[in-house]
Amino acid sequence: MTTTGTTNGTSGTTTTADDAADERLRRWRLVLGGASADGTGRQLTGQDVAMDGALTALYGGGDTGTARKSAGNRSAGLGASAPSVARWLGDIRTYFPSSVVQVMQRDAIQRLGLSALLLEPEMLEAVEADVHLVGTLLSLNKAMPETTKETARAVVRKVVADIEKRLATRTRATLTGALDRSARINRPRHRDIDWDRTIRANLKNYLPEYGTVVPERLIGYGRASQSVKKEVVLCIDQSGSMAASVVYASVFGAVLASMRSISTRLVVFDTAVVDLTDQLDDPVDVLFGTQLGGGTDINRALAYCQSRITRPADTVVVLISDLYEGGIRDEMLKRVAAMKASGAQFVALLALSDEGAPAYDRDHAAALAALGAPAFACTPDLFPEVMAAAIEKRPLPIPDTATP
Repeated sequence: MTTTGTTNGTSGTTTTADDAADERLRRWRLVLGGASADGTGRQLTGQDVAMDGALTALYGGGDTGTARKSAGNRSAGLGASAPSVARWLGDIRTYFPSSVVQVMQRDAIQRLGLSALLLEPEMLEAVEADVHLVGTLLSLNKAMPETTKETARAVVRKVVADIEKRLATRTRATLTGALDRSARINRPRHRDIDWDRTIRANLKNYLPEYGTVVPERLIGYGRASQSVKKEVVLCIDQSGSMAASVVYASVFGAVLASMRSISTRLVVFDTAVVDLTDQLDDPVDVLFGTQLGGGTDINRALAYCQSRITRPADTVVVLISDLYEGGIRDEMLKRVAAMKASGAQFVALLALSDEGAPAYDRDHAAALAALGAPAFACTPDLFPEVMAAAIEKRPLPIPDTATP
C-alpha cells in the first residue's frame, strides 16, 4: 500500500493515494449503479447501500413500478405509492445535501410523473421546498383539493419568505438610492454635486491656460421626498416555462409595492390578461392568482399595460417573457416603440431566475434590440441594479453572456 499522502490540516489524518483512488471508485459505483457492465467491481457497504437504493429508485432505467435491482438491471422503483415516495423523500434528505435533494425531487417529478402525489398533504410536508417545487404546485393549483391547499400555501409561503429575506433589503436600498439620484437639482449642496454631469454640461467653459473647467451651472442629486413617485409596471408571462420567473417577479413586485416612492402594478398574462395589483401586499396571494401554462399573447398584455400609463416620463415597464408570441407580432413591436417614444423606460427580461440561459424567440429578441430594448436573462441578484438603472435612465447592466 502506498504510504505517501497528504495530511488533513484540521484532523491530522493522512489521506493516501490509494484512499483517494478508492473514493473515486466509490463515487463512480454510485453513479453507474453496479450493473455488470459498469466496470468498477466495487462493492458498497453500510450507508452507501441505502444511498444507492435511493439513486436506483429514481435514476434506474426501465419500469417505474416496483423496484427491481439485479446485476444487469437497475430500474426505477418509486411507483405511484405515496407512502413509498414519502419514505424515499426522507431518505434522500438523510443522505444528500439540500441542494442535491432539490435536484432529485425535481427529477422525480419530471421522470416518474409524481405530480399527482403532491396533491396529498402528507407528501407536501415531506418535500424540500424550493422555487421549482412552488412552480409545480402553482401548475397544479386548479386541480388541488381543499384539504391540500393550506399545506400548499404553507410550502409556498416558506419559499417566498426565504427569497424576501435574501433580496428585499438590498432591493429597497438600491432603488431608494436610484430615486434620490433621479431627482436632479441645479443648486445642490457641495456633497450632492453630480460632478460627472456638471463637467459635461460646462465643457464649453474649459480654460486651457489653467487646464480646468469653470462651472457656470451645477447639477446635483436631489433627495426624493416620499411624495415623488416612479411608476413600475411588471408584465409577467405565465406560460409553463416561466414558472421560476413568476415566483421571483411576484416577490419583487411585493417589495416594490412596499416602497411609498414607487407605484407598482403587476400584470400576468397567457392568452388572457389578469391584473393582480390589488394583491401585491401578499406575494403568496399573487402566486395563487396565477395560472401557469396555456398560450401567450404579449401584444394583448402590452396593450393593457400601455393603457394604464399616466406619466410616461416617470414610468418603467418590465416585460418578463421568453418572447414566444402567439399574438400579433407587428402590433407588439409597435406598442414597445410607442411606449419608448412617449418617454417610458422599457425593459425586456427573457427570464428572472437562477436557471441559466433560457430558451427564447431569437427573432423577437433581435427585433426588440433594434428598437433600443435589448432582451436578456436576469438573475434575481442583478434585478435591483437593472431597475435602478432604468429609474435613473442610464444604460442597463446587461450581462456579457446575454446576447440575442
